[in-house]
Amino acid sequence: MNGCPFKGNNYLFNFSKLSLEDEKDDKSQEGINKASKGGLVYGDYLQLNKILNAQELQSEKKGNKIHDEHLFIVTHQAYELWFKQILWEMDSVRVIFQNGHVRDERNMLKVITRINRISMILKLLVEQFSVLETMTALDFFDFRYYLSPASGFQSLQFRLLENKIGVPQSLRVPYNRRHYRDNFKGQDYELLLKSEQEPTLLQLVEAWLERTPGLNTEEFDFWGQFEVNVLKGLEEEFALVQAKPESEEKDDLLSEFQKQKDALLSLFDEKRHEHLLSKGERRLSYKALKGALMIYFYREEPRFQVPFQLLTSLMDIDVLMTKWRYNHVCMVHRMIGSKSGTGGSSGYQYLRSTVSDRYKVFVDLFNLSTFLVPRHWIPKMNPNIHKFLYTAEYCDSSYFSSDDSD
Repeated sequence: MNGCPFKGNNYLFNFSKLSLEDEKDDKSQEGINKASKGGLVYGDYLQLNKILNAQELQSEKKGNKIHDEHLFIVTHQAYELWFKQILWEMDSVRVIFQNGHVRDERNMLKVITRINRISMILKLLVEQFSVLETMTALDFFDFRYYLSPASGFQSLQFRLLENKIGVPQSLRVPYNRRHYRDNFKGQDYELLLKSEQEPTLLQLVEAWLERTPGLNTEEFDFWGQFEVNVLKGLEEEFALVQAKPESEEKDDLLSEFQKQKDALLSLFDEKRHEHLLSKGERRLSYKALKGALMIYFYREEPRFQVPFQLLTSLMDIDVLMTKWRYNHVCMVHRMIGSKSGTGGSSGYQYLRSTVSDRYKVFVDLFNLSTFLVPRHWIPKMNPNIHKFLYTAEYCDSSYFSSDDSD
């Protein structure tokens, strides 16, 4: 068979009728172009003229235009725009907590939604490094010289985010042996100082946890009953291990048992908790820690389901912030090796020191898993307290609709 297979129209599809057969019945074209009548248009609303003309290549200004500098600028501008949105969401959540609106549990859905939104943005920012890494180290080297002394450390919004979420000032890694705030001046310095003096998300969540429903109820001594159950459970476990014949396996089990016992009994030592708190190894008050553990144990109760989601989402933020820092460290190491940063820091070495638990804000929530016990050790609730935890609290004076929340 020779020639074109479509010659003579010997095929099933009629290409002459690619458009709709009856244009009069084409409902997809029944709209009205309102923009043609004037008024606000897309570009003006988003102020795209400002945004799309904000990429000023330093290499081009110096007469040596480097292609990849454009990618470098756009990527960092995108980071800063997303930081702005995170701060917008974070501030709104802090206001809800500060004004006591969380006392009415209907408002918790708004808190959860906005915290989850922050998590989604952070996931995007973690992945965004892969775009920047399409640039090789040599590509970056071509224009890196033009950036000095500008540095990512000078990102005001990222420092504000750290402060507002609750990174302890005492645990911050010094920047060239100086306080981080010394690298900012004027209004930026004042904004950072102000953010350090405002209630952090950590502090607001701590106060909320201290009011955990059922924690201070006379009818149900959760903490006292829990301690009794733990002591009884440990005695039973010790007896089981002791009943085993002497062997290397028994020695290992006894060693593991002792570690478990020390960890669980430390939970009931308030003075030890206060000592760890003063050293920065704990972040939540003793009472807040009790509330968090109660939420973990009774998370299936209707009243604790949303609080449990919030605690999980707060850990997600910590995880994603840590991943962001780690990806940043890896990218910097890949791009500049062990060279100094453009702002004068030790570069990779400095960034690597920030990837640790000292920058984890909700580290106590992660450590709660240390104190999880068999379900039959968890105190059983009496009918009254069970009913109390089945019904959410409504306080009309502190509830707001989506229309007046902001």
